[in-house]
Amino acid sequence: MPQNPLSRVIEDLDAALVRDPATNTRFEMFMTSPGLHAVWQHRVSHWIWQRKMRTLARVLSNLTRFWTGIEIHPGAKLGRRVFIDHGMGVVIGETAVIGNDVLMYHGVTLGGRTLESIKRHPTIGNNVAIGAGATLIGDITVGDNSIIGANTTVTRNLAPNSRVVGSPMRQVDDK
Repeated sequence: MPQNPLSRVIEDLDAALVRDPATNTRFEMFMTSPGLHAVWQHRVSHWIWQRKMRTLARVLSNLTRFWTGIEIHPGAKLGRRVFIDHGMGVVIGETAVIGNDVLMYHGVTLGGRTLESIKRHPTIGNNVAIGAGATLIGDITVGDNSIIGANTTVTRNLAPNSRVVGSPMRQVDDK
């Protein structure tokens, strides 16, 4: 992992450019991507959260939500090259864990099913795409290389390479 924060920013920008054909340059992506702004601010809030300055971390997280329309709890753990495209309305809960190279669209919810102080939010593997409006609820695991269609509700574990759509959720073939 690059130790230089600028290297991480460039890595994020390059990953986002691959996933967003409407944006042409790093500068344009840097200036106009609320999804990246939310992820970058989350890294700061998460760092503060880990140092037990919980109120400050929550305040910064709420300011980011106000600014971007994306709510990422400072306790959530995000991997590298996470890109939230058209991010308005995304909600990521406190105990969510998101792997590397994850793409999610607007309106995605990674929510909990209990009020207990336990692992209660989804774990998302690497190279996962989550469509607009998808809702993933509970302490479930989404396997690597999975695709979750728009407006799909996921309440159970998904094996690696899963392709699911709908509510109720159903498995689909790539053919």
